[in-house]
Amino acid sequence: MCSRITYMSHRLPPLSALRAFEAAARLGRMTAAADELSVTPGAISRQVRQLEQHLGVALFDGSKARPTLTPAAHVLQPVLTHAFAHIADAVREVSDPRRGPLDVACFSTFTVKWLIPRLFDFQAQHPGIEVRLRTTDAGTDAKRQHGDLVITAEEASGARDASREQRLFAEHLGPVLSPELAQRVALQQPADLADPAVSPLRLHTRTRRNAWAMWGAAAGAAAPEPVPVPTPSPSGPEFEHYYFTLEAAVRGLGIAVAPWHLVMDDVLAGRLVAPLGFVASGYDYVVRRRASGPLPRLDVFCAWLQAQAAATPAPPGPQQLD
Repeated sequence: MCSRITYMSHRLPPLSALRAFEAAARLGRMTAAADELSVTPGAISRQVRQLEQHLGVALFDGSKARPTLTPAAHVLQPVLTHAFAHIADAVREVSDPRRGPLDVACFSTFTVKWLIPRLFDFQAQHPGIEVRLRTTDAGTDAKRQHGDLVITAEEASGARDASREQRLFAEHLGPVLSPELAQRVALQQPADLADPAVSPLRLHTRTRRNAWAMWGAAAGAAAPEPVPVPTPSPSGPEFEHYYFTLEAAVRGLGIAVAPWHLVMDDVLAGRLVAPLGFVASGYDYVVRRRASGPLPRLDVFCAWLQAQAAATPAPPGPQQLD
């Protein structure tokens, strides 16, 4: 009784402020938190300031573009994340699991370039199941994301829980560029990308700065004989997200290295060409369910994902180089 009175007498900060801080701290950016909570970045900033005033401590250091957590924030964030996950679990437990929308989290570019173009087929087959998409580029755990499932990329050699995880397809990487640019830049072998006239045309993505290095290592390993491949270069434009990088490649602004499943439609439609083909990156795309138990609408969606993955055309392989 005494402990309950003590707890109730303590004035907690507003729940909205705690939620805004938890999302911003977990995702690392105010804009990402705003996207997750469907509010403006300004609203997130105001809620965080309100929480800081309530606590009397700073929670973020650094610039607005690159905020860092203070020691106090490092203590508070994991506790809040754990607490919100428990709340979400409790709500789901008392809800009817056969009803309500499916909450699906996946990388933003995967959502735009692969999932959404195919989602009409699922809706046509299963009009009674609503799919709610959430984009995320941070974290791969479905429970952390408070969703029914997460589609993510993992090393192909990693161990998996068969009761909760399903492999969709292997990732294959390759350089792509517009047909117009390909007429001016002859790419016949990987080493051509190291040419001083070509290297500045290589596009980079902030969320995957190692993409060129990964492709170079994979291309070298896939060749029948040792092939010189370009080393990572800081030259060339950098974009915030893969989707921007791919759009820049379609518009002829440079050469992107990209996964086949993200550029497949553009290559097949002739908007992009891949003169060097694609090689396996060593990563798989995986569907991870929040729960291992039977959930009919989730089972239906996962089966549909597997069918879509199986119907995806195989990527063209690398050229046989002399």
